[in-house]
Amino acid sequence: MTGARTGFDKVVASAAEAVADIPDGASLAVGGFGLCGNPIALIEALLAQGTTGLSVVSNNCGVDDWGLGVLLNAQRIAKMTSSYVGENKEFERQFLSGELELELTPQGTLAEKLRAGGAGIAAFFTRTGVGTQVADGGLPRKYDGAGGVAIASPAKEVRTFGDSDAEYVLEEAISTDFALVHALRGDRHGNLVFNRSARNFSPLAAMAGRVCIAQVEELVEPGEIDPDSVHLPGVYVHRLVHVGTDIKKRIERRTVTEPAAAPSGTPSGKEG
Repeated sequence: MTGARTGFDKVVASAAEAVADIPDGASLAVGGFGLCGNPIALIEALLAQGTTGLSVVSNNCGVDDWGLGVLLNAQRIAKMTSSYVGENKEFERQFLSGELELELTPQGTLAEKLRAGGAGIAAFFTRTGVGTQVADGGLPRKYDGAGGVAIASPAKEVRTFGDSDAEYVLEEAISTDFALVHALRGDRHGNLVFNRSARNFSPLAAMAGRVCIAQVEELVEPGEIDPDSVHLPGVYVHRLVHVGTDIKKRIERRTVTEPAAAPSGTPSGKEG
């Protein structure tokens, strides 16, 4: 399989078929927020395929044994562009040992870089990062394994506009070879609906990929999704895989609260 699918029906038979032409060294934009909305079936198919040397753009890199963390553990990722990396010990180990390159990017800037890439905008100016190493350069991107910095971030252009003294830093857009996303619902034409916080980065990642591959829990026929409910139009999506509603999902950090004690004199159990 090469390039995008032709015709309106974009459904492929399996996750393995959907990612079969992702080569070594490819760049990927991957949706998800924490462990919410991770396209795990596509990630696991890519793992099984053996693809390596990947350059991945995603808000975070999952955890040690879930999400993008499974590719990281197998040392299939050469570079990450992320805004948050704090829940993955293996990520920390690989970065500090010089095995992994990291382009750390402010979260809102990362979202806009992906959106701009999908919209055909080459770059934009933002106030985020002005006066820091984000703009001035010098952030470690890769260590040499002995505590030294092998690659540091470059300085970026900073400008003022009009009569304002406010400074803005130039950020280049991101576009990638492929995008992998998870959606709650999709039709055969590729129109997608995301579930709550899984929507945070997924539409932007999908837009940035020259070939977008989506796994969907519910596959419906064209016309079954109200046009006003579409979060991402099918024009951005090239392949669909139906993974079903019972696909395994993970919680990144489980927090529970003890039930409040009943007031004195109140019978236990349900009322009514």
